[in-house]
Amino acid sequence: MTVLSKRINRLTESETLAMAQRSRELKAAGYDVINLSLGEPDFYTPDTIKVAAKKGIDDNYTFYTPVNGYLDLRQAICKKLKRDNNLEYSPDQIVVSTGAKQAIANSMLCLADPGQQAVIPAPYWVSYRDLSELAELEGVYIRAEIENDFKITPDQLEKAITPKTKLFIFSSPCNPTGSVYTCRELRQLAEVFEQNPHVYIISDEIYEHINFAGKHESIAQFDNVRSRVILVNGVSKGFCMTGWRLGYMAASKEIAKACTKIQGQFTSGASSISQRAALKAMEISPGETKQMREKFRERRDMVLEMLKDIPLMKTNIPTGAFYIFPDISSYFGKSDGKNIISNSKDLSMYILNKANVAVVPGDAFGDPACIRISYATSEILLAEAVERLKYALAQLT
Repeated sequence: MTVLSKRINRLTESETLAMAQRSRELKAAGYDVINLSLGEPDFYTPDTIKVAAKKGIDDNYTFYTPVNGYLDLRQAICKKLKRDNNLEYSPDQIVVSTGAKQAIANSMLCLADPGQQAVIPAPYWVSYRDLSELAELEGVYIRAEIENDFKITPDQLEKAITPKTKLFIFSSPCNPTGSVYTCRELRQLAEVFEQNPHVYIISDEIYEHINFAGKHESIAQFDNVRSRVILVNGVSKGFCMTGWRLGYMAASKEIAKACTKIQGQFTSGASSISQRAALKAMEISPGETKQMREKFRERRDMVLEMLKDIPLMKTNIPTGAFYIFPDISSYFGKSDGKNIISNSKDLSMYILNKANVAVVPGDAFGDPACIRISYATSEILLAEAVERLKYALAQLT
């Protein structure tokens, strides 16, 4: 019998990937499953980006890449950060990674020692918890309520920070809630961090371009905390490049150097062809992503309107990303005569088996009262999925 490490045994499988796998298995068995579990745009990578990747192959970008990324890509990222976010970074403050998830893992492993704490607002993206555990951090979770659009307050943050706190990690726009912090709200959080100079902030901004609230705001804009912010972004969501696996971080030179060092031992540099494609993506103006963003807004509005017909489901109005995170706790304790719904996992499996619609239980995101619905699919499928959902939930009494 193989004895695995305590480290791997502590980790849980990503619930989003697990639910997607279950839905694929049902599809393979002949069931008509609508998958609303994955956080993946259903649009294709823009042609200009694909052309740049093909040119990279023709130009023989087929050798090992610098660990922190090609210089011209890092320069392009700096220009993008200045153009879109009015943030000044130099190329030696940028590290290109195999996805934003690796940039987050690099940051945690470089900054934190075992026994220190990571403050994480809940709901949170599934990997924050497990990556912090991999870094042997103690997770301290702040409950953000649906009544406050799933956003924490400065008072909550201040109470959560202790002398052992080393990291704070959050996303805006947020996965799974779609919540977006305003400039004022970020400034208030930055004022708390200013009083706690031992805390570093990992700001996950991967959904920057899918923002219905207006201009994207980054906590890195505030000089009083800027040196302690690790800004994480990438090309997967805004440019429909999930399979290209290309993310990046911007941080102080010292942190960037440390992350380059650890990445050199784990994976070395990211794919050469993905980097050539990402270089073109960095040159694309945010205005060119407007059509996709507006399509997601239309889908959000359609799904929210349809969900109003489900009486026991409570929703807010998400202002970014492509998720709705409804509170479904009123269904706990109900049954269809065969299945008793005790929690969001039970309800998600019931919906999958009864309605052939895949959603993700809120437990995976730190809020067991909710489920995550992704509307990153066609209007036809979304309309059918919500009708199925409505019918299945109506069977519970």
